[in-house]
Amino acid sequence: MADESATSIHARTCHLCEANCGVLVEVQGRTVVSIRGNPDHVLSRGHICPKATALADLQDDPDRLRRPVKRVGDSWQEISWDTAFAEIGARMAEVMAGGGQPAMYMGNPNAHNYATGTQTGVLRKAMKLRTLYSASTLDQIPHQLIQMWMYGHNALFPIPDVDRTRFMLIIGGNPLASNGSVWTVPDVKKRLKAVQKRGGQVVVIDPRRTETAKIADAHHFIRPGTDTALLLALLKALDQAGLVKPGRLEPMLDEGWAAAWAAIRGFDVARLAAHCGIAEPVIRDLAATLGSGEPAIVYGRMGVSVTEAGTLNLWLIQLLNIATGNLDREGGVMFSSPVVDLVAGAGPGTYDRFRSRIGDRPEVISEFPSALLPQEIATPGDGQIKALVVLSGNPVLSAPGAWGEALPLLDLMVSVDMYVTATSAHAHYILPPCGPLEKDHYPLLLGPIAIRNYADYSAATLPMEEGAKADWEIVAEMARAILHARGEAVPNIVPPRTVLASMLARSDYDVTLEELEANPNGRDFGPHVQRLPERLQTPDKRIACAPALCLEALEQWRTALADTPADSLLLIGRRHVRNNNSWLHNSPRLAKGPDRCTAMIHPDDAVAHSVTDGDLVRITSRVGSVEVAAEISEDVMPGVISIPHGFGHDKPGTRLSVAGRRPGVSLNDLTDPQAMDPISGNAVLNGTPVTLERVREAVAAE
Repeated sequence: MADESATSIHARTCHLCEANCGVLVEVQGRTVVSIRGNPDHVLSRGHICPKATALADLQDDPDRLRRPVKRVGDSWQEISWDTAFAEIGARMAEVMAGGGQPAMYMGNPNAHNYATGTQTGVLRKAMKLRTLYSASTLDQIPHQLIQMWMYGHNALFPIPDVDRTRFMLIIGGNPLASNGSVWTVPDVKKRLKAVQKRGGQVVVIDPRRTETAKIADAHHFIRPGTDTALLLALLKALDQAGLVKPGRLEPMLDEGWAAAWAAIRGFDVARLAAHCGIAEPVIRDLAATLGSGEPAIVYGRMGVSVTEAGTLNLWLIQLLNIATGNLDREGGVMFSSPVVDLVAGAGPGTYDRFRSRIGDRPEVISEFPSALLPQEIATPGDGQIKALVVLSGNPVLSAPGAWGEALPLLDLMVSVDMYVTATSAHAHYILPPCGPLEKDHYPLLLGPIAIRNYADYSAATLPMEEGAKADWEIVAEMARAILHARGEAVPNIVPPRTVLASMLARSDYDVTLEELEANPNGRDFGPHVQRLPERLQTPDKRIACAPALCLEALEQWRTALADTPADSLLLIGRRHVRNNNSWLHNSPRLAKGPDRCTAMIHPDDAVAHSVTDGDLVRITSRVGSVEVAAEISEDVMPGVISIPHGFGHDKPGTRLSVAGRRPGVSLNDLTDPQAMDPISGNAVLNGTPVTLERVREAVAAE
């Protein structure tokens, strides 16, 4: 019998966010004694953020479900796994036989879970799904679409080579809070400071003085939703200064390069500067630095992606990095050489093969916009969604739309979730996966966007509790149950380790799963190297510089530029390093401290609306209204209100005792489900017009 009093230390990866930091977990029996950074981890070098300590809170959370539960009236009844799968299979088969359309929503942390990803294909087949709904259309689908069009594959992410750059321009990103974001870069604060120590600069463009902006060499406010004007102004300023020098990239540029510049040259820098609110001399200075010939990076993230011009913005960012010769260059943005190559192992992506029933939106990389899903459920007619499987995620809080009204209309809803959340509270069945320390991890989707080429496998730290199942087992067995109920052939389950071992066997690197498991600090395969033109997946091995829909969108944007921006308050989100969307608010370690769900308001706007710090204010948009405490701060620009993303844990049925004590409000009760990037269908979460009024004066603490 094992000595339950003995302690042991296990090296593993923290899989709670994109950074994938190496941690050392000290356990005594099944009790987590401590979690600290692993100084020998090849990528994170000992760094961890506060989120890593939440692994213990999630593992031991008394609110976490341990067995499947079934809705019986207004209560939950614990049932066996066999019963759950049999009933779900039968009910799904009945819905499909009756003409009801099933759907699947995949939220985070699915992107952090290689094992589940090996099984979702058979579940999609069992449900006969052509498309998915996922967090991608609330986040980064414009990145993937532009990469597919320009470089030939949606997974060809240009990665900021911050460790070798001399200048980094960050537009609408806050890597100190997100630990990267579409960029696996642990210890990013030290990496940015290292740029400065070697004589380089970091500049941030954001409507809020973010945590990253506060350590930057310069920060410039920009009116939400006007990033397109800044990007065009930078390109035009480069051109006027004679600094458009693609260098070795020039032979790789197709005829669209000339077409792009013909469109860009029709804009006026002064007019663009006035539109975005950044002074023309500042823009010209930034362009001069970008075009100096020194290694430089333009990195745009949520602030540029979740706007009506998201796809257009990401295209212009690629053009900036190309125009300055910083694509595929050390210290610029580079393409990885991943151990498991998703580019080689999956198709490039698709666009507009078919359209959505509601809104006539194009399919984008096999997805429809998540903001449409509530309407697809609530609108009668042929193709109405009647059954829904939610794999992680909490779209009631994280997505625009009337989810709370739509979900109860479903004939069947299944949530794979550890908790009864604002979303899973509407399910007929909740299937809870095992604790986070009871599963293995490999950065299948995140390794290819990491700051270096590396591989890292973590075995489970703790043995699985009796009767528990991992996410991948739940997905695989649910798929088998549905196929069985529909009278179709039921495939054998191929375990994720087997799939991963096969992927590694096909790798260009000499590495095996057994070797990685024996080296929990990971293996470093070096910095990124130049990969073009051979890495391009376009038919002619050239960069497609002017996608037709981008040129069309640019002309439409030119027409809209003549309109004077409305003089209204604009709402933006924000994120704290202790938060990760909606799913870490039940961690006592992370929830402690000051209330972070506040409406950040500039002093000038506060005076104009008779609001003082701590007052309860009502913020109203076209679609909804919330009441939240005001935080008066010069960290937001005038005309902007900021509310953090992921709160609102007082929705009916939610069972999160820690989060429920300070539930906050949901930003997405204010965002408009009809507002989307017309090209990609990405939801517009940035720049929502709102009004502000004081509800109640702050009450002083006794």
